[in-house]
Amino acid sequence: MSIAGVEGVEGEERNDFTKAESKQIRERSLRLLGSLLRPERARVILTMIVVIISTAAQVAGPALVAYGIDKGLPALLDGRDWMPLGLIVAAYLVAGVVGAVLIAWYTVLTAKISQAILFDLRTRVFLHTQQLSLEFHESYTSGRIISRQTSDLDSIKELLDSGINQLVQGALYMVFVAVAMFWVDGVSGLILFGALVPLAFLTRWFQKRSQQLFRRTRVASARLIVQFVETMTGIRAVKAFRKEKRNEKEFGDLVEDYRDVNSKVIQLFGIFDPGLVLIGNVALAVVLVAGGLRVAAGSLAIGALLAALLYTRQFFAPAQDMAMFYNSYQSAAAALEKISGVLEEKPGVPDPVSPVDLWTASGAVNFDGVEFAYKKDRVILPEFDLRIPAGQTIALVGSTGAGKSTLAKLMARFYDPSSGRVTLDDIDLRDLHPKDLRRAIVMVTQEAYLFSGSVAENIALGKPDATRDEIVHAAKAVGAHEFIESLPGGYDTDVNKRGGRVSAGQRQLLSFARAFLADPVVLILDEATASLDIPSERLVQEGLTTLLADRTAIIIAHRLSTVAIADRVLVMEHGRIVEDGTPRDLIAGTGRFAQLHAAWRESLV
Repeated sequence: MSIAGVEGVEGEERNDFTKAESKQIRERSLRLLGSLLRPERARVILTMIVVIISTAAQVAGPALVAYGIDKGLPALLDGRDWMPLGLIVAAYLVAGVVGAVLIAWYTVLTAKISQAILFDLRTRVFLHTQQLSLEFHESYTSGRIISRQTSDLDSIKELLDSGINQLVQGALYMVFVAVAMFWVDGVSGLILFGALVPLAFLTRWFQKRSQQLFRRTRVASARLIVQFVETMTGIRAVKAFRKEKRNEKEFGDLVEDYRDVNSKVIQLFGIFDPGLVLIGNVALAVVLVAGGLRVAAGSLAIGALLAALLYTRQFFAPAQDMAMFYNSYQSAAAALEKISGVLEEKPGVPDPVSPVDLWTASGAVNFDGVEFAYKKDRVILPEFDLRIPAGQTIALVGSTGAGKSTLAKLMARFYDPSSGRVTLDDIDLRDLHPKDLRRAIVMVTQEAYLFSGSVAENIALGKPDATRDEIVHAAKAVGAHEFIESLPGGYDTDVNKRGGRVSAGQRQLLSFARAFLADPVVLILDEATASLDIPSERLVQEGLTTLLADRTAIIIAHRLSTVAIADRVLVMEHGRIVEDGTPRDLIAGTGRFAQLHAAWRESLV
């Protein structure tokens, strides 16, 4: 598996990346960041110019104060010349106004850049995860995906909204202050330079200790979200199996782990922040002593000493802000690693480079030497061959794990075969234009998912531009019209979240209507009648006959009553077809299907 896959799917649980893996992850994150910043280059350059000028204006203050004390006051006292002092005061006011205006402009510019990047990133994550294959979504839990779109993007938002401001302004401020310090008094500048040594050691210590802790924080946060989402999503199973107490303990352990990690982060800052203050105060004391002695000796002007003290105090103030930036940075960097891991994932069923158009299909489906394995050591379909003529209805029967659903997923191109090919009208599905493939082949599964919206909107999913008459016709064709009309708002009834206002059987009928409206040439029903009770199943049998007419159909069902409408029955065991014939012929025989049919008949007695 690629580094993206390792970090994206399994990496949530890891903190022990090798140096090579860590380097690749950093490079991947930087590539993503670069691609996000590229469209904003002009605005970024303008922002840099604005912040440089505004920082210079802010740093000019103490130097102007020193010049006013050392030059302006003597001129005023000795010759009553107020012009130097007046010019200095005017310059001080202008610098303050310019600095304030430019800071406001800088804040607006950075906000626009931040929102543009977040919009781009949020859209990329949604569109990319939507395009990824079932293999990814079956291994990468929904909680993790939600974590990418929520807490991880929030961390990046915090960095862009405030952290970058702290870094850029703080770093520039410290550089400009250091330059101004040397210009005002070289000795004080050297003292300040000497204070950088312990500051560098403290910062490096903080960086090494915090990097691992912040990654652990992201992992702990993601685990919390995963646990919460999965519990709420599976709340019916939780209630049914009385899992509340176990969930309480599991969630409590995760909360405790999250608290412990954050406690260690706080302890780290409890050492780093006071350390910064101590270094700053010691440096200020040394500058005061050294400067005071020289003022007493007459080798340093009092204004220069005051400016040096102001600059020393100002130099260490941004260091604390930059420490908070590092907090945001580590959190955002860990989040960016996870998001870039998802964006680096390649679709398991990529779109063809040179797609073949198939405007009208007859519906002939063939499996030629198909072999498929979810994992290399577990082959599901070994060297599978099958011919399905256009317009034939096939029923797939067999025990659980025989490979029936895998066959259906390959036919719908949810997966690609490990070797061999699946064709529609002699065109490899891997070469077929995605639009034509989705129009030609439709799969209805046991989980009849309904989206928030009206009944009509859910049926129209199969044909977004369908008229109301077409929607009603589709519902009538599969026997769903009567129950829809009995709903409070008829076809305009909001089905609520995931179809909570209709029963499981009614949801399945709506999914049949959706498929009928889509009018595919190949229809796959994967346990599509499993949610129906016996009366509902009998009601839908006639609708199924209408639904399957004049198209190639594959029915996967354990209920043999559904199989009766098939032209041909395939009995599968361990990824192979062990029986092939009409329902009547197989029932009359002594094979596996006859045994299944006899057992089913006995269950009805």
